[in-house]
Amino acid sequence: MDAPIGQLIRTAQAGHREAADALFATLYRELHAIAERELHRSGGELTLGTTTLLHEAYLSIAQREGVGFASRGQFLAYAARAMRGLTIDYIRRRRAKKRGGEFHITSSGAEPVTPEDVESPERLEALGGALDVLTQVNPALAHLVDLHFFCGFSLAELAELRGVSERTVQRDWRKARLLLHRALQES
Repeated sequence: MDAPIGQLIRTAQAGHREAADALFATLYRELHAIAERELHRSGGELTLGTTTLLHEAYLSIAQREGVGFASRGQFLAYAARAMRGLTIDYIRRRRAKKRGGEFHITSSGAEPVTPEDVESPERLEALGGALDVLTQVNPALAHLVDLHFFCGFSLAELAELRGVSERTVQRDWRKARLLLHRALQES
């Protein structure tokens, strides 16, 4: 972890608003890329802009008390989860308006949803629910999915971030995908 980012995280955790703002500014480019990926995955259905999503996520994170980040990766994963949640909420509200408040989630069950083929808002929402289940079962694997899938870190970068071998990260990634697949089948 970069020393300046680590210091900003610790200072922000101590309740210094200026440090939290500086942390956000330091990671802005990475957060912007995460927001772009999130909007791209949701398909053409969203009229939400990248900057708007990014700022909404920041406001959501800033309003939460007691949220701590031990590393840059944890902060980025948390931001990605916040953006995913905001995207899903936005889609729900928009569909509810279009259909007079009648919004139903259906799943054909014919083909499993994996991070590689999420392309529609329905699949994104299903993946979000499966990730919530995975977070309850194994928070470390859910964190890995957030960093790899939503933040765009490569498996090699994740191995370096976590201080483990790339093979360990690959094994964890396979476990996470298997657990997500199970959670999606059960929903």
